[in-house]
Amino acid sequence: MKNTILSVLLATTVLSAVPALAADNSAAAIAMVDKGAAYLQKNGKDALIKEVNSKNPEFINDTTYLTVRALDGTQLAHPTNPKLVGKNMVVLPDADGKLFRKEIIDQAQAKGKGWVDYRYNNPANGDIEKKSTYFVKHGDVILEAGIYKGK
Repeated sequence: MKNTILSVLLATTVLSAVPALAADNSAAAIAMVDKGAAYLQKNGKDALIKEVNSKNPEFINDTTYLTVRALDGTQLAHPTNPKLVGKNMVVLPDADGKLFRKEIIDQAQAKGKGWVDYRYNNPANGDIEKKSTYFVKHGDVILEAGIYKGK
């Protein structure tokens, strides 16, 4: 009986912490995009692209990182996968067939900012996981920061 009660209490504690962790990660993604926007406004698009591509620690941390995409879908800056820079992968879907990059671009054009959910390979563990990307359109680029949400 003690073990059952302890297990229930432990499960309740862990499950009650999950929304807080997701909220913290969401806040981290928003903060990262906001930091990129402030840098862009102060120093210009080319300077931001250079800093992101050079893996400036201001734009990459344990939770998320900033990427920069052109409105046509071309990846302009990516601090963790430089092979993506210069590529347009709008027609490549996520694990479920969703054209999430196109959705980001379409929503950025229509609303200016928002979130898009999809399923993507998490490089930290190699698993396909739920991911959400926060984005903001600034001029002719979209600033993005994604967070993994687990399976």
